[in-house]
Amino acid sequence: MSSRPLFPAHAEGPRPARLNLGRLALYLCLIAAAAAFLFPLWVMVTTSLKDMEAVRSGSIFGWPAQPSLEAWKSAWTSACTGLTCEGLRGGFVNSLLILVPSVALPVALGAVTGYALSFWRPRGGKLLFGGLLIGLFIPYQVFIYPLVRILSSVGLYGNIGGIVAVHTIFAMPIMLLLFRNYYASLPMDLFKAARIDGGGFWTIFRRVVLPMSAPIIVVAVILQVTGVWNDFLFGLIFAGSDNLPMTVQLNNIVNSARGAQEYNVQMAATILTALVPLIVYFFSGRWFVRGIAAGAVKG
Repeated sequence: MSSRPLFPAHAEGPRPARLNLGRLALYLCLIAAAAAFLFPLWVMVTTSLKDMEAVRSGSIFGWPAQPSLEAWKSAWTSACTGLTCEGLRGGFVNSLLILVPSVALPVALGAVTGYALSFWRPRGGKLLFGGLLIGLFIPYQVFIYPLVRILSSVGLYGNIGGIVAVHTIFAMPIMLLLFRNYYASLPMDLFKAARIDGGGFWTIFRRVVLPMSAPIIVVAVILQVTGVWNDFLFGLIFAGSDNLPMTVQLNNIVNSARGAQEYNVQMAATILTALVPLIVYFFSGRWFVRGIAAGAVKG
């Protein structure tokens, strides 16, 4: 019988220097990428905490000697967003009123439609799926004028209902793609067993499919929250002058100022507008990665 050791002696030695250099290079690249993304945020934060005299006389990169939240207060309550000078408060409320239904409706419709196409497979389902996916590759600008005419004819142009309908329409292709591919990765035996037990369409969806859908629902919600909250074009065209979201009001703050530009107020307004997506990613980024890994890009 051979007396060769189970583990070679060289396996216990130090790792090759090439591996250490590779890891060091990886860390350096990650640090450089993080710095490139965080550097503009640092400039925005420091500028928003300065008064205009400090902005003009000091370094754009330096921390303010006397930090102040006056620019933030002005951006929220008194910055001019056009003809009115009431800050971003109204735009924040409008964005919330647009956001909630514009996230709930596409996610719910995408889940039900993806479930139907994955398990029930109705006649013409593949044709419907392909037709909706075509919408992913057509620029939004192509549909703007027809949508304006259609929404005007049914009384939905220039109000919350109209812009929610627009967001729902344009979100359906990506929602359907996410849910359909995720459900296609689930075991078909679960569906067949539920059918044998007498489960119908909605019973199987509520008791079998929906409890397993948490990862992909998180992915869909994060994508939709980010897209709706950061939207500018649809809010400008379809929301109406009384329902403008924060992104449109931020543009008005930057472009409607007269005389000297208040860069500290503009930076504060920009950060306030971006807070919701930042908070969503900060608290749910881990779940987003899990959802993607669980099957969001399978199928």
